[in-house]
Amino acid sequence: MRLSQFHLRTTKETPADAELVSHQLMLRAGMIRKLASGLYTWAPLGLRVLRKVEAIVREEMNRAGAVEMLMPTIQPRELWEETGRWEKFGPQLLKVKDRKEQEFCYSPTAEEVVTDFARNELSSYKQLPVNFYQINTKFRDEIRPRFGVMRAREFLMKDAYSFHLGHDDLAREYRNMHAAYTRIFTRLGLEFRSVLADTGAIGGDASQEFHVLAKSGEDALAFSTGSDYAANVEAAVAADPAPRPAPAEALRKIDTPTQKTCEAVAELMGIALQRTVKSVATMTPAGFVLVLVRGDHAVNEIKLAKVAGMADYRMATEAELVDHLGSLPGFLGPLNAKKPIRVVADRDVAAMADFVVGANEAGFHIAGVNWGRDLPEADVADIRNVIEGERAADGGEIKLARGIEVGHIFQLGRKYAEALKATVLDENGKAQVMSMGCYGIGVSRIVAAAIEQNHDANGIIWPDAMAPWQVAVCLINPKQDPAVIEAAQSLLAELQAAGFDAALDDRGLRPGQMFADIELIGIPHRIVVSERGVAAGTFEYRARRAEAAENLEKAELFQRLRAG
Repeated sequence: MRLSQFHLRTTKETPADAELVSHQLMLRAGMIRKLASGLYTWAPLGLRVLRKVEAIVREEMNRAGAVEMLMPTIQPRELWEETGRWEKFGPQLLKVKDRKEQEFCYSPTAEEVVTDFARNELSSYKQLPVNFYQINTKFRDEIRPRFGVMRAREFLMKDAYSFHLGHDDLAREYRNMHAAYTRIFTRLGLEFRSVLADTGAIGGDASQEFHVLAKSGEDALAFSTGSDYAANVEAAVAADPAPRPAPAEALRKIDTPTQKTCEAVAELMGIALQRTVKSVATMTPAGFVLVLVRGDHAVNEIKLAKVAGMADYRMATEAELVDHLGSLPGFLGPLNAKKPIRVVADRDVAAMADFVVGANEAGFHIAGVNWGRDLPEADVADIRNVIEGERAADGGEIKLARGIEVGHIFQLGRKYAEALKATVLDENGKAQVMSMGCYGIGVSRIVAAAIEQNHDANGIIWPDAMAPWQVAVCLINPKQDPAVIEAAQSLLAELQAAGFDAALDDRGLRPGQMFADIELIGIPHRIVVSERGVAAGTFEYRARRAEAAENLEKAELFQRLRAG
């Protein structure tokens, strides 16, 4: 590849509307160009990177035994109504009508379409298991698309769906896909973690996310120093609390005229924040529910929504607080409620004794509160976020990190197959609903995530497997010496023959501008061919992460490149 024959347009200025480093650098490097909000054209440079990622994903999916197909991006309303998701999916679903006024949506995911395909193509258990995958465009109408291709409305995704006769076989394929994803992200040269996750809107029985670790990551991850345990904070669990101590204090009312937070109450009383209890008032279709967490903890909304009867909860209004508790915020608690209420307590709160809660009376709290003696036992569940430094279930210490989700695997079970009546005949000739797995990778998102993890002040630092070219041969020849040109062309040919994806920068730029471009677009290896080097029989070599260049003979140069 000669860069003089390639479209490469870089800029020095950082776009004002680009917040994340990946968005800034992709625009500056000329990888993408904005067409409209959340819509980007992939320029030739960006497309080379995208195709490198796509190729590795495809190779590993094929290696894992999945079968590639291609599904339409426009899907009929009828299918989505069969699963109940035409309305439930929400405003992210872009709905359109054709000239006959028939309604369709632009595919945000493909569970409906692939299950429809399976129910018409699969009829016998002998055809199972099977795993269909595609690499295709998706569209989700994000309310605030931002961060470039990290959260664009249109994106490239690999989605796979497996079909099984039973759960054991589904679990086997789930493990197979976990291994395939591990190989994919390892080959891409990324630092990543797989973590336990919430199944979210897709649904299912088990779920794991794959995150590229980066300080700018939107997701908080928790992991243990004692094992390979890792989870999204939406699903992370700490060690079981110690058994509840016996009551040791009398119940008493505390004057707290201006203290409306657990922190302020603890400071006034001279006690640890961990001895206070925070009350969160909610409303559900079944009525008022008071949620309790320890004063130093925060409610995890995902976990709380999974508690029986809490799926559609919302925060209570002030009028509802007064109606049920007889109090305004700042002094809420489970004692002396105006009406009978349901109480859901985090398991750490359920293990507390002699704790402090609001009195449901302005200016007062109650201390020395104990379960069983002063309060009936509550509904107990793990409903809080974990905290860095606390004990993990394996005895290790919980640490927190930031991650960018780039892959997700689910055990869907029979949710979609039942809705769409996707059955096969088992070995006894009886119709059985198939079990399904779902496995997604954000192909275009990986590109941005890799930049967030691999960059410096000068630009992108691609892992070799993702770089648009592994090696850039920079031609410096102000006198247009034919020997220098021949040396550069010969080196390019030798590099390509040796299996390196190499490009010759023959654009005629000055060295400073040429080197700045090569650093900005992130080429891992730079080789300079110049009149001085040709005369000395050496090449100037610099790895993208190295602080300085070095002069090497050809044999040593190739040895260095092969070593990475």
